[in-house]
Amino acid sequence: MAVTINDIAEKANVSVSTVSRVLNKQAKKYRISKDTEKLVLKTARELNYRPNHIARGLRLKKTQTIGLVVPDISNPFFAHVTRIIQNFAYHFGYSLIVCNTDENIQTEIEQIELMRSKGVDGFIIMPVGVKYDHLEELLADSIPLVLLDRCFDELQTNSVVVNDYKGASEAVEHLLEYGHKRIAIVQGLANTYTNSARLRGYKDALAKYKIPLSESLIVGNDFRRENGYIETKILLKLEKPPTAIFTTSDLITIGALQAISEEGCKIPDDISIVAFDDTDFAPFLSAPLTAVNQPKELMGEAAVKLLIEDMKSKGQKEKKRIVLDPKLIVRNSVARITSTHPDT
Repeated sequence: MAVTINDIAEKANVSVSTVSRVLNKQAKKYRISKDTEKLVLKTARELNYRPNHIARGLRLKKTQTIGLVVPDISNPFFAHVTRIIQNFAYHFGYSLIVCNTDENIQTEIEQIELMRSKGVDGFIIMPVGVKYDHLEELLADSIPLVLLDRCFDELQTNSVVVNDYKGASEAVEHLLEYGHKRIAIVQGLANTYTNSARLRGYKDALAKYKIPLSESLIVGNDFRRENGYIETKILLKLEKPPTAIFTTSDLITIGALQAISEEGCKIPDDISIVAFDDTDFAPFLSAPLTAVNQPKELMGEAAVKLLIEDMKSKGQKEKKRIVLDPKLIVRNSVARITSTHPDT
């Protein structure tokens, strides 16, 4: 049978309210003596007392848990951000329930409903990004919510995003400055916030340098490794292949690197590449990878702090959008080519 605070009170010969106040770290507030506090804690340890957080949560209507929704936990970017969020949540006294939607909108809807039924205090959601009716329901019910990485301009909610447009345009301009004109982009899931901004950055960079847009060099349909692999294979087999590829996620990059290797091409001698997301292994490749680095630590920290503010106000606090700047890290995966290069 589980040990209760009544058992502790009986053995320590103190009141139940005294035990409750000590265990909830309110001894000083209620002027409970140090000796009594030590006695209660010692008795609790001797009886192997374990607090019932579920019952306490029902009583206080708080569970000290945050629901985190991740589109693809196998993606190094999302895995890294999840770890950061967990660390900051723990620092502020919250546990984390993490669910992976596998980039499936129906799974996202079902998992959010499941976590609502478990009484999480608030949500940090990195949505699939193609639908938001279910998120409007959370906001209508004043449930604290922060959207991270992907958001919707139509929703008035807290969000933390990176300036994807700036990161993409700087990446492509870097390739253009090195003389590349046939630049392919392997994009992610169409019509999502992040992909749309990165695609727009790609197109505007080409327009800025007066390079005609070639629709055949705009490929891809999701953020997965298989997408990067297949599309890069096809690009390299074109009659006139690109001289450079801009990949728009960690997993796409991994797939592209696999395809490049299998085709016997060398980076940057045969093909140049710039990636969005700076993977941990990027500096250690035979040709260290030039990449757009997202401030993952700041993203995770800002999301947790925004959510805690929202939870304290019970979803009533004015909503904020925090936009963080990425940084292009230049390494050695881009070759400088001249105007006489046959593939320019």
